[in-house]
This record gives sequence, C-alpha cells and structure tokens, in this order.
Amino acid sequence: MSIARDARLWLRAHRHGLLSTHSRAVEGYPFGSVVPYVLDHDACPVLLISRLAEHTKNLEGDARVSLLINESGADVQAQARVTLLGRAERIDNPQAIEERYQRYFPATRGYRAQLDFEIWRIAPVTLRVIAGFAKVHWLSREAYAPPPGALLLADDEAGILEHMNSDHAHTLRDYCRLRDLRDVKAAEMIGADCDGFDLNADGQYLRFDFDEPVVSAEALRTAMIALAQKARAA
Repeated sequence: MSIARDARLWLRAHRHGLLSTHSRAVEGYPFGSVVPYVLDHDACPVLLISRLAEHTKNLEGDARVSLLINESGADVQAQARVTLLGRAERIDNPQAIEERYQRYFPATRGYRAQLDFEIWRIAPVTLRVIAGFAKVHWLSREAYAPPPGALLLADDEAGILEHMNSDHAHTLRDYCRLRDLRDVKAAEMIGADCDGFDLNADGQYLRFDFDEPVVSAEALRTAMIALAQKARAA
C-alpha cells in the first residue's frame, strides 16, 4: 500500500483533529483549536463550525490552514500522524455533504439552522506524513487524491446506504466480527467511499477499508461481498 493511500485511510479513520488558523485577534500568531471533521468523496476534510468561533473569524481573514490528526499514546512522537495543509472555503449549497456530516455526527442536526453554523471544506495543498521514527514524507495534493472516478460514488452513496441498511442488516452485523464484536444488536452503514465504508455498531463507529480503491458502485459491491465472506469465515 502506498504512503499516499495510507494517509487518506488515516484521515478517514479519524473524526477530529487540531485546526491551526492565522489569528486575527493576536496578529502574526497561529491559533489552534480541536474540531470534528469528516472527509468528503474527494478526501477533503469537511467542518461544521460556528460563525462566532474564533477559528471561523480567522478563516474569514486568511484561508490558509493546517489540520493535524494524531494518535494518542505513551510516546506521542512514536505514533503515526498526518498534517494536512490547505485552503479553507465556505460551502454555500452544502445539502449533500451536510447530510453526510450529520450521519457521522447526528447530534449536530439542526446546528446550521438553529445555531448559525456553517459548512467549510479544506482543499489540500500538501501533506506531511509521519508513519513512525524516521518515516517522514511530503505528499502532493495529486498523490493524495482519490483515483479518477471516485467522485462518481458520491451520487450512489445514499442508495447504497439505504439498500444495505434496509435489506442487509445481518451482513452489517457480520462485518463487526472483523473487529471481534460478535454480539452487536444494531449496525447501520453511515458512509461508503472509494476506500471503504463506516458503520455505527451499537453506538461504536467502525471503519472498514478495502484492499484496493474502487471507482464504481459495482466494484464497491464486489469489495463488500469479499469482506462479508471474510467476516463469516471468522
């Protein structure tokens, strides 16, 4: 597996990071804040942030940001981590991506309408990937990006989720065996992309990666069948 895909899978597997913006209140200084995010089908981080938040005010003055996603541990410097540098942009018509975001963070339903929150997307420029001691790489946006055709899955995602959640609840529970969870009562598929899919299993979020990226609904179906067979064999 390539370092570029490793970085993409790392960001898909996590749900929050450290957002650094350029402070407007204290000019010239970086400002860090923890933010939830979800990747869209183009592997861009998507944020739901309040207009009143300090980082939102900073973004309106300077769109250049970084997002650090790291793993906690006894020795944080020995853990893998990715820093994505990019430009943030407000999404004016965010319905589809907002629905995706809310599946991952259901408590945010109504935030945009009731609490004056907005959807922003970070378009990557470059990434710094640290996979362990002395394993350091810079990645271009082109290297990090999903394969051509992956964006087509965005139009198919809602139908895939409806089909799996309505007709294949038992298969979703089978997938959980791959995480040594054998007594799951309810599993819901909340997202599917070129690299894999995500489940909410009794309130626990589980990520399942494909061996190789897929770029069509049919290829995604084949990859999901292969994972189901592997889960049942377990």
